[in-house]
Amino acid sequence: MDTKKIEKKYLPLTEAAYYVLISLNKPRHGYGIMQHVNEITNGRIKIGAGTMYGNLSRMEKEGLINSVAEEERKKIYEISKKGKIILELELARLEELLTHGKNEMGNLK
Repeated sequence: MDTKKIEKKYLPLTEAAYYVLISLNKPRHGYGIMQHVNEITNGRIKIGAGTMYGNLSRMEKEGLINSVAEEERKKIYEISKKGKIILELELARLEELLTHGKNEMGNLK
């Protein structure tokens, strides 16, 4: 997989896409992802149904996530190998931003 092509196509991730991918480190259905994101962000991020199912559909079509089961008519998803690569690249990008911000703004306190 060409990481430069992947980086150019997917990064930066939207906040919703980022939280969907990290939530799928464990298999979950769409509503479960929405609840998990709400919980880990203390309610700051509330992904609406349209955003959630639009992201899931696009991510599944592009191979970032896989449907692994179905329970009570709900599809269960997990992150794919390609999705993990994208998430690792995004985490490195965010760490770089944080480091540069701290280095440049550290004297403001």
